[in-house]
Amino acid sequence: MHGSESTPREIVRNVLIVVGVVVSLYLIFLLRRPLGWIVIAMFLAIAMSGPVNWLHRHIGRRGPAIALAYIALLLVPVGLGGIVVPPVVTGGNDLANNAPRYAGDVQRFVQRNKTLRGLEDDYGFVTQLENEARKLPQRLGGAAGTLRDLGLGLVNSIFAGVTILVLSVFMVAGGRGWLRRAAALQPPERAAMIDRVVDRMAVAVGNYVAGALAQATIAGFTTFIVLEILGVPFAAPLSVVVFFFDLVPLVGATIAAVIVGLVTVFVHFPTATIVWVIWAVIYQQIENNVIQPQIQKRALDVHPFVVLVSVLFGSTLFGVPGALLAIPVAASAQIAVAEWWRFRADQRLPLDPPAGIPPPAPAEG
Repeated sequence: MHGSESTPREIVRNVLIVVGVVVSLYLIFLLRRPLGWIVIAMFLAIAMSGPVNWLHRHIGRRGPAIALAYIALLLVPVGLGGIVVPPVVTGGNDLANNAPRYAGDVQRFVQRNKTLRGLEDDYGFVTQLENEARKLPQRLGGAAGTLRDLGLGLVNSIFAGVTILVLSVFMVAGGRGWLRRAAALQPPERAAMIDRVVDRMAVAVGNYVAGALAQATIAGFTTFIVLEILGVPFAAPLSVVVFFFDLVPLVGATIAAVIVGLVTVFVHFPTATIVWVIWAVIYQQIENNVIQPQIQKRALDVHPFVVLVSVLFGSTLFGVPGALLAIPVAASAQIAVAEWWRFRADQRLPLDPPAGIPPPAPAEG
């Protein structure tokens, strides 16, 4: 039998390996949602480790520190909901009640314009708009099906959020101990490498989250000031929208600027829209060249190409949460690869002879 020929045992082993890989990938596909929750919980735990450690130093006990940190985290969406929901509900009711009057204003404007009056005589689009506007208040009462679907989606989102928070609490409470026990099973050199990787990942992710929140806060606060000066309604909810979109890398700030710009079209057009567009362009330049480098210079060092690819992959796989986690995941992977490469390089270095032992004499002849 030639050396290049495979034995039946090797063939069976290779087939089993291929089958095992396929089954593993299929299980990962089936469990992609809970696995995504675990990934989000892991990065949330890393982000919350900073506030938890700070409270632990001042309180002296880790349990109350974790409880206070996560209570503060839960109060954030409650406060944001209090800012966003009441104006939106009030504005929706006002729009529904005033829709017939708005349609009448459009009708009068069309009648004063010869060209638009001709189009109305030919197609009757304003009349149809007026009829639909009169039906709008009654249609709001028949929106039970839509509200039911929204309620079901809200319940599912709350369940996912609570699950992620619970997983994150467990990781903050005992995750570091789990990693230490797992590293203790490895040789000392590899255990030291694992500790360095975990520490560097924690610092990088924590700094990135803090920097991203600071940057989004600046964007939301300045947006609120500009919209208040321009007299744009819903300044506070729009500022919250800008805050959340600014957390999305690369395209979030631009999307938020477009949304706010569409709102300004209905307020003091075109003055408010022109001022907002000029402000949005100037601020994005300041954010990209001044604010972001100053905030993130100590957090991450990831190439822009890797940032773009990771955001595209993350958004495709997990949507908006994937886009938010893409950069810290890419930075963590970069840290792990760099530490592994350093570990392998250290393993290849020749060992120096012990002190007091002379080097061997060269062979004669």
